[in-house]
Amino acid sequence: MPILKAPPIQPKNETLQLRVSQDLKFRLMGYADFIHASASYVVSEALERLFRKDAEFQEYLTTYRPLQSGDHSEEEEEQQQPHTEAVNALKKK
Repeated sequence: MPILKAPPIQPKNETLQLRVSQDLKFRLMGYADFIHASASYVVSEALERLFRKDAEFQEYLTTYRPLQSGDHSEEEEEQQQPHTEAVNALKKK
């Protein structure tokens, strides 16, 4: 039996680029500083909480079957609804 445990498997992170108002950015950075965390952490945790608490969204995810990235040509991906990438990211977690 090993003395040390293997580290937990970290989820793969992806880069997401967003445009927000100056006020929202100011408050985000202020909150991140307030809790001694990164802005990425604050956004990730806020979204996780939002998605977890929204029962209607949870129901939507059970019926929505997006195409998996990498399985289709660029043309097919362009035809997908704009929220496909966000839903794919949620299903991977």
